[in-house]
Amino acid sequence: MNSGQGRGERRAGGALEAEVLALLQASRQAQTPGEVLRQLGDGLSYSTVVTVLSRMFDKGLLTRSKQGRAYAYVPVADAHGLTARRMRQVLESDPDREAVLSRFVEDLPARDEQLLRQLLGDLPDQG
Repeated sequence: MNSGQGRGERRAGGALEAEVLALLQASRQAQTPGEVLRQLGDGLSYSTVVTVLSRMFDKGLLTRSKQGRAYAYVPVADAHGLTARRMRQVLESDPDREAVLSRFVEDLPARDEQLLRQLLGDLPDQG
């Protein structure tokens, strides 16, 4: 995943996180910072990769487990799961859930509203 950027060039905010997340999601196993660094292959320092992985762990995007002297990281969810997680976090940031959900559904295109109704109809009653 060489982005063509040399040492000293900075990515736009969040670009490195997105690149690392995509790399980890494509992997079939946990990755250490050294493994991530080798796969990025664009002149980043080891400490930069460790910092990015640590921040992503702190944000709840990754889990980690000890592997030798380093941690190995895996995403908490696939891309769709992370999007759903962000949607839930935004919903939980507003105290009036009913108003937020109501506005959300009102603003959906008809096709998405129908899909949502279908998905909700398929859920078991939680009552």
